[in-house]
Amino acid sequence: MSEQAEKAERFLALHHGDAPLLLPNPWDIGSAKILASIGFGALATTSAGFAGTLGHLDGGVTRDEVLQHARAIAGATGLPVSADLENCFAHEPAGVAETIELAIGTGLVGGSVEDFTGSNDEIYDAGLAAERVAAAVEAAHRGPVHFVLTARCENYLHGRRDLDETIARLQSFQAAGADVLYAPGVNDTDEIRRLVAAVDLPVNVLALPGTAPVSELAALGVKRISVGSGFSNVAAGALADAGRELLERGTYDYWATAITGMNVTHQAFD
Repeated sequence: MSEQAEKAERFLALHHGDAPLLLPNPWDIGSAKILASIGFGALATTSAGFAGTLGHLDGGVTRDEVLQHARAIAGATGLPVSADLENCFAHEPAGVAETIELAIGTGLVGGSVEDFTGSNDEIYDAGLAAERVAAAVEAAHRGPVHFVLTARCENYLHGRRDLDETIARLQSFQAAGADVLYAPGVNDTDEIRRLVAAVDLPVNVLALPGTAPVSELAALGVKRISVGSGFSNVAAGALADAGRELLERGTYDYWATAITGMNVTHQAFD
């Protein structure tokens, strides 16, 4: 078994343990190394966090840029790495499959396909969305690496807060062969409970303000918890706070946080 195939097997197994897989989202090689050094068992890229490193908002990067970034993160540590592949940079199923094939070639062991078209809050028709997932699954599972395919319903992030429709879409993605299901933005505890009970695959929950803590999500049957752009936004916020302190107060209290950063980077980059 190749190293990549072994990592993919390990990554899939982490979705079926007694406790949820806590999946942090690094945005560059340094953050990947830091997160690995403090004990996480797998990593996933963040589309918004990566876009921010290039000075863009989420959705403002190309497929080639995303794949190059994925290769860098996949090679930064010995951990399994999954990628936020947005809508796989294609509308038609064949294009989705091509992106998954290219993603496998970067060393990734997992990735996502979502049903957001990429513009104007438009969601793909339910039938086409399921066809896109089926094409992604076929590409993900036909080779020696069982690429862990996460199928995402983006309704809640784009003004369609309809749990019944969201569940129906996730059920169609399950039928299409996905390995993991994900509806970012669903963070009400009762809605999470209903969603988890309605499907038979591991469910990822995005940790947002107001989301129940890990122990409660575990009790609901949630199998994976990710942070999206949360950690990259923490870094951006800390940078802005430090800059404002220097500009507005002329003081250096930011060094309390900076020293922690120095220590962790010395440990992670050694």
